[in-house]
Order: sequence, then structure tokens, then C-alpha cells
Amino acid sequence: MTFQRQKISALFDLKGKAEGVADWAGAHLPAFPEQPNTFTDKGGMALCYIGRDHWILRAEIDNEEALLEALKPEDAPPDLSIVRVSDTMTFFRVTGPDAAQIMAIASPLDLHPAVFSDHAVTFTEVFHLKALVRRIEDGFEFAIEQSFANLVEDYLSRATA
Repeated sequence: MTFQRQKISALFDLKGKAEGVADWAGAHLPAFPEQPNTFTDKGGMALCYIGRDHWILRAEIDNEEALLEALKPEDAPPDLSIVRVSDTMTFFRVTGPDAAQIMAIASPLDLHPAVFSDHAVTFTEVFHLKALVRRIEDGFEFAIEQSFANLVEDYLSRATA
């Protein structure tokens, strides 16, 4: 089992009716997930359906400026909200054969594949902090508010020792 703190990602918080977001920015996004608490990915981007009329777009930080130009948050229609939130979250990956055991220590969420299947994503708690958790190949990825990143890294080090 290993864990890795990820470099900063380009993150955008998208709110509004799916049709409106798709009309405005759909050409620049992965396909919209059909089920709540799932994500789709394409070309290094992930679109997470995290709530009613609410998505988070994640991409490589190198793509942030291009996405900002494409999504045009300041020009979005009044019924849409597109906000760059890249500096607010730090991501960690927990992978390997014991990843589920480490996540069981960190989070109360039932991460069994029958409940939290491929392409699942949701907000929950990790070490009592609000976290966005998603299933990835060979494990899990979660994001917490960036000011707690050093604390969570220490907790993960202790949990894996």
C-alpha cells in the first residue's frame, strides 16, 4: 500500500441545470455523468457529479488557463456558476492491495465495490475532515481542504506505518 500527495490540480466548481452547463461549456468537458455521485473522465479531465445541478471539473494544472478561457466564468449566463477553485483542495492517492483497509481507518464511508463501484465519487469525511472521495484504479483518491494537507499526510504516514 502506498499513498501519494498529488500536485495541485485545475479545479472548477460548476452549478446550474445540466442542459445549461452543457450548452455553455459542454464542448470542453467530459460527458456528463448520468448518475449522481459518479464521474466521467476524458483526456486527463474528470467531471464529478456531486449534487443536484452541481459538478466539479478536475484537470491537470497545465490546462487551467486554457480551461479558464474556454469556460469563460465571468461571461457565463446568470443561471450558471463557474468558479475556479484550484487552490482550495489537496488530493491524495491511496493505492495497493491494502488501500481499502487504510481508507477504512480514515473514513466512515462504505467503500466496498458493491456499494462504491467504479466511477463512484462523493463527499464524506476523511480523518474527520470534509473530503471528496473517488475510486481509482487500484485504490482511492481523496481531496481535502488544502490547509489540512500536512496534517492528513502525517495521519496517512501513521496509518501506513
